[in-house]
Amino acid sequence: MVVLSKPAMEQFCLVKNCKAPTLFPGVPLIDLSKPDSKHLLVKACQEFGFFKVINHGVPTEFITKLESEAVKFFSLPLSDKEKAGPPDPFGYGNKKIGPNGDIGWVEYIILSTNSEFNYQRFESIFGMTPEKFRDAVNDYVSSVKKMACEILELMAEGLNIQPKNVFSKLLMDEQSDSVFRLNHYPPYPDLQELHGRNLIGFGEHTDPQIISVLRSNNTSGLQIQLKDGSWISIPPDQSSFFINVGDSTQVLTNGRFKSVKHRVLANSMKSRLSMIYFGGPPLSEKIAPLPSLMEGEDSLYKEFTWFEYKKSAYKSRLADNRLVLFEKIAAS
Repeated sequence: MVVLSKPAMEQFCLVKNCKAPTLFPGVPLIDLSKPDSKHLLVKACQEFGFFKVINHGVPTEFITKLESEAVKFFSLPLSDKEKAGPPDPFGYGNKKIGPNGDIGWVEYIILSTNSEFNYQRFESIFGMTPEKFRDAVNDYVSSVKKMACEILELMAEGLNIQPKNVFSKLLMDEQSDSVFRLNHYPPYPDLQELHGRNLIGFGEHTDPQIISVLRSNNTSGLQIQLKDGSWISIPPDQSSFFINVGDSTQVLTNGRFKSVKHRVLANSMKSRLSMIYFGGPPLSEKIAPLPSLMEGEDSLYKEFTWFEYKKSAYKSRLADNRLVLFEKIAAS
């Protein structure tokens, strides 16, 4: 549980919303078992930078096992959970998101996806060994990573890029800088006291990596921003996965695919638990528009390494346009 006093609420971000947010029925739905999925993927990445996948191949038991372990952890007293913190960069965090002043109605765990990651700091919390938690994370991440790579290869096929692993190889690389995050948004029962405004659970932002794979329990809160700047609420679906295009893919496709801006609003009645796999390239990987997609076009972005972009993003606020620093300025 996130523990806060009422006066502290002033430091949290509120957004005006006099009526309950309307759930958006038009989220692109991709059936990964269908032969036309690659074309639908490309369309969704161009129009929304966001879509939902079904027939994804991730075993239900992996999902339920990890959710059970996560619920068990987040149900512990705050003093116990803080033994697994702070997130530097991995570990438990509460309210504070990043080092630059962003806060939200959220608590979380950030983990490396490296199978050799040391879970030692969880030992005193989960008992003699944190093996059950570690195994649940590893099983889930391994399966979700496989699905993410399948999606990236379908994207490449839909764009007629060869080889088809041009994106997926960045995640499959042993040095891939991928991250796994568990977010818990406790219910905030006093939302009616906010006078028609919503409490932000996680502020608006884009994901800097290649791809993000999100799964949450059956609780609303997720919103994405459309091209016209309006926000739409995404209906929860605990049996499917939601996919975000990341900043790095926007650069690799020279802006053809759009990195989606999204946020999470607090829920007044129900606890929300989300699990996000952030597929990232190796730190030394150079990120630039793929020549095969340029077709005589000028590059919109300067070349940079993932390390350079990650370092820059770490210095920014959540809502900042991180890519603007790497855009090429047209000559006057």
